[in-house]
Amino acid sequence: MYNFSTKLIYFLILIVSFSSCKKAKLKRHKKKWIKGAFEDLSSNKYPKVKAIAWWNENFDKTVLRIDGSKKSLKAYRKGVADEIFITTPVFENQKLIPSSGIYHAAYPDFGGTEDEVTADRISDFENLAQKDIVWAYFSNNWYNSIQFPSSEVAIIHNAGKIPFVRMMPRTDFDEGGPDENYTMQNILDGNFDTELTDWAIEASALGYPILVEFGTEVNGDWFPWNGEFNGGATKTNYGDPNLADGPERFRDTYRHIIDICNANGADNITWFFHANASGSPEEDWNNFENYYPGDSYIDWLGLSVYGPQEADEDYQSFSEIMDDAYPKMVNLANKPIAILEFAITE
Repeated sequence: MYNFSTKLIYFLILIVSFSSCKKAKLKRHKKKWIKGAFEDLSSNKYPKVKAIAWWNENFDKTVLRIDGSKKSLKAYRKGVADEIFITTPVFENQKLIPSSGIYHAAYPDFGGTEDEVTADRISDFENLAQKDIVWAYFSNNWYNSIQFPSSEVAIIHNAGKIPFVRMMPRTDFDEGGPDENYTMQNILDGNFDTELTDWAIEASALGYPILVEFGTEVNGDWFPWNGEFNGGATKTNYGDPNLADGPERFRDTYRHIIDICNANGADNITWFFHANASGSPEEDWNNFENYYPGDSYIDWLGLSVYGPQEADEDYQSFSEIMDDAYPKMVNLANKPIAILEFAITE
């Protein structure tokens, strides 16, 4: 009995020790990941990258905020302090253009629905990072109607930052698809042209530049605008018979939205195309280049680059992810690249 109890105690101690070591290792991973990311960026390893934006939010089982631990916060502050990370935007004809350095920006924790925009949240992030941001990134969730987010844009502008609007065609916030209302075909058919025209008119009336993207991380099936839910790999039900219908529909939908904005004088918008570093499903038809609207429509290319978002996910360094995704993005178009989202859990 004594031997069994002793063995049980030793076994429990071993489990606790293993768990503690695993947690400590993950914490070191976040610090190491952040340090490596900033070293790669500041060394000009990816010369087309001209902007970065940290996704500063904890959700579900993630601890993505830069202040998830003291060590992670210190690593972020030290990395972003490099003078290559700049805070003053440069515009040409109301379009954001690359500068000599890399713009520092963020999604500064605008709440669970990504649209609880306040000036305090912006200043809180800047105080944490000890560095100003160029833009503040938030979601324009369409829900039951498409409305220009005038109050959110005004708050960000009045805080001295560029508003970056993510047009999110979803009826509710739950990720995944399909969305029976905001299908790419419904938008292409003109069912929302009146609302989109009003959106464009409000944007054009601002009198200052904004940044906009439609269909965040389009090559990921966690969002309903992904090709999986809009025709998939089928080639016979829409457009060019040589192209997969799902990506082709998205491409044409994005073009349709930009055409509406241009027709209504919204030339103060810098347009971004935003893909995830890896696609899901992992099929050739779902490669992000198949979704690209074209050089005449898009001003900047964008990537999401995440390390593990939960503790049990496989670890990949920033460079391991970028070394795969960056060449593909460079080959897509001669455009500046923004890391529109990057983060790792604690």
